[in-house]
Amino acid sequence: MTKFDLYLASQSPRRRELLTQVGISFDVLSVDIDETEKENESANDYVVRLAREKALAGWTIEKPENKPVLGSDTAVVINGTILGKPENHTDAVRMLSLLSGNTHQVMTAVALIKPAENAAQTQQYELSSVINVSDVTFKVLSEHEIEQYVQTGECHDKAGSYAIQGKAAAFITHLSGSYSGVMGLPLFETVELLNKAAISTDF
Repeated sequence: MTKFDLYLASQSPRRRELLTQVGISFDVLSVDIDETEKENESANDYVVRLAREKALAGWTIEKPENKPVLGSDTAVVINGTILGKPENHTDAVRMLSLLSGNTHQVMTAVALIKPAENAAQTQQYELSSVINVSDVTFKVLSEHEIEQYVQTGECHDKAGSYAIQGKAAAFITHLSGSYSGVMGLPLFETVELLNKAAISTDF
């Protein structure tokens, strides 16, 4: 069996790419959780809750090895409103129109669940989490630019209907925060979390 450091409770190719970038070896788990916002839940609390729930969901899956599980969730937030993944073409146009000419926040939470120290039972665990918040400013987009971008298909399955690592990079006039966080996994915070759990990066 191939040696690896942890399980990643995410199907996101961006998160896989970023973990690999810092030398973390992992196996991927497919988890399914309810991502519905709770009443009066802040965007910050929402994204942290989902990251923790994903990690917990991965932990409960029967696995060949009792390794730590990493969960993560990203939300695009403008004026306190969470923009999730677009439901369709019209929804993607709506989101990009909201982002046009404005500054929004990208919140990415990371959660790590691992076997508890000196645990008598394998079910006992420790769960820790961290959040990164970045400010992203878009230029004013014309209707034609928005339509062209949506037609590329890059919006699909992306929070806020855009990918910073793709063609939408041309829309961004300013970024204050973590580029990798906007991609979906803030590497500084993730590595800090892993190091505290005695998982070291291998460059």
